[in-house]
Order: sequence, then structure tokens, then C-alpha cells
Amino acid sequence: MHALGLIETVGYLTAVSAADAAVKAANVEIVGIEKVIGVNGYLGVTIHISGDVAAVKSAVDAGKSAADRVGKVISSHVIPRAHNEVANKLLPNFKLEKKSIIKDENDLTTEGNLEDTDHSNE
Repeated sequence: MHALGLIETVGYLTAVSAADAAVKAANVEIVGIEKVIGVNGYLGVTIHISGDVAAVKSAVDAGKSAADRVGKVISSHVIPRAHNEVANKLLPNFKLEKKSIIKDENDLTTEGNLEDTDHSNE
């Protein structure tokens, strides 16, 4: 891990908007997420982003801007070259599972959810 970027938001929608903008803006990876019920019952969500320093800085800036348009950003920060104690002991508590919610067209075809039908005779 070259750098660690963090974007802390109020609400899941705001966090998803930040994460989407961040990964579209630069060659980074979302490596973790932290959800905490905070003051007054609000859901605080922190997105953890990894990549090289310049990419993470760019991604965090883009993510923060997108999140500000949708909801409230509590804070954002980039840590260049996070110390091994942080990377190895703290961050694994927030790692994401490897699963995809959005399936590509090939997955839908094999599951029968997307028909490949020739409608040229209609």
C-alpha cells in the first residue's frame, strides 16, 4: 500500500457517492469500509481507499466533492506510506469481502436473466 485515503461521511448514500467518484477519478482500490452509529443515531461511514499517493489524493478530492453535493462529509485525509502497524493491525478490521453486487452481461446470460433473442423477424 502506497497511500491510504479516508473519506468520512454521514449516511450510506453519501459514502457510496464518494466511493463511486473516487474510483472513477483515479487508479485506486476501495479496501475497506467502517460503519458507526454516532451522535443522534446518525450512521457514520468511512471509506478506505488505497493506491499510489497522487492517485489517492486525486480520488479523495473527487470523492469528497461528490459527497458534498449529496450529503455531509465529516472529514477526509490522505496518509502517504501508512506505517505497517496501521496497515497490518488496524485496517484488516475494516476490509471488504470480495463480492460483486452488479453482474456483468456474461453473468446475466449464463444465469438466464438476460435473453439473447434474435428479434429481426418481428
